[in-house]
Amino acid sequence: MKAVAARTGAAVAVGMGLAACGDGPNALAPKGDGAREIAGLWWLLFGLGTAVFVLVAAVLVRAVVASRPRAAGDVDGEVGDRAGYPLVVAGGVVLPLVVLVPLSLVVMRTTNRVAFQAGATHLAVEVVAHQYWWEVRYPESGAVTANELHIPVGRPVDLTLRSQDVVHSFWVPELAGKIDNIPGETTNLNLVARQAGVYRGVCAEYCGLDHTKMQFLVVAQPEAEFEQWLASEAAGRAPPQGALAQRGERVFNDSGCGACHTVRGTAAAGVLGPDLTHFGRRQTIGAATVANNRGNLGGWVANPRSLKAGAKMPATPLDGDELQAVIAYLEGLR
Repeated sequence: MKAVAARTGAAVAVGMGLAACGDGPNALAPKGDGAREIAGLWWLLFGLGTAVFVLVAAVLVRAVVASRPRAAGDVDGEVGDRAGYPLVVAGGVVLPLVVLVPLSLVVMRTTNRVAFQAGATHLAVEVVAHQYWWEVRYPESGAVTANELHIPVGRPVDLTLRSQDVVHSFWVPELAGKIDNIPGETTNLNLVARQAGVYRGVCAEYCGLDHTKMQFLVVAQPEAEFEQWLASEAAGRAPPQGALAQRGERVFNDSGCGACHTVRGTAAAGVLGPDLTHFGRRQTIGAATVANNRGNLGGWVANPRSLKAGAKMPATPLDGDELQAVIAYLEGLR
């Protein structure tokens, strides 16, 4: 029995170690206030769970070691069967009350501390979930982007979350808890990063084909750097530079891309797909499916479903020269 307990504990420790060493989001390495509260509660629950497991294992070991054949004169219900009565009362009544009542208070405290609270000095951001990408709007400045949420370090962000189609769930494990994006309703979440960096967020609610490829990045920047980014993001697109990019803009419009995408400052005003006004400086393509580089961009424009089977964007029939022109145009949208 002791060997089983030891192996179980070792397996748990190894699993946690591997999770901490992975490249994905790590909820046990919080970089934000909400995530720190949740991680603290998790460690408390893990510690209590481990203690209870060890206690129960010890009782089982003692019972096995101390077991003996029933004496011939023993009768059910007599003193011999009541020898463990105090242990039953202590383990089944007293211990749960001593543990669960304080634990309930701690859970209530944590829930209150991570509950949404709007603030006059907070940054307001709207996030709308679509199958399968994230629309990000900054209402005060008019800036619009997709699949990247830029925030200033140390400043609380008030997120207003909605869904355009089905239930999604917004979660940045290292910064805050998760909350659903629900069609027809509005939910809210406070987000704050205490350390600059790029944090990966995920959709934590199954929302259809390629749900696992509906991710996003949260870019936490120093305040001055963020304000500079926000001002440039609110501006219209930069005019295409060079003959190839200029041709790419014509191909983009002639191919009907503007029916689904917006490029502010041009005739393209579609709202079905992400705003592409400053697409060239985004880090990823297809809601963090692949890195934003020429090869991936060419593959995405030609046939998005080759990279993301659930993508609703259709393939764009272009010849080689037209494709290169569109790539040059999109890369120049900065």
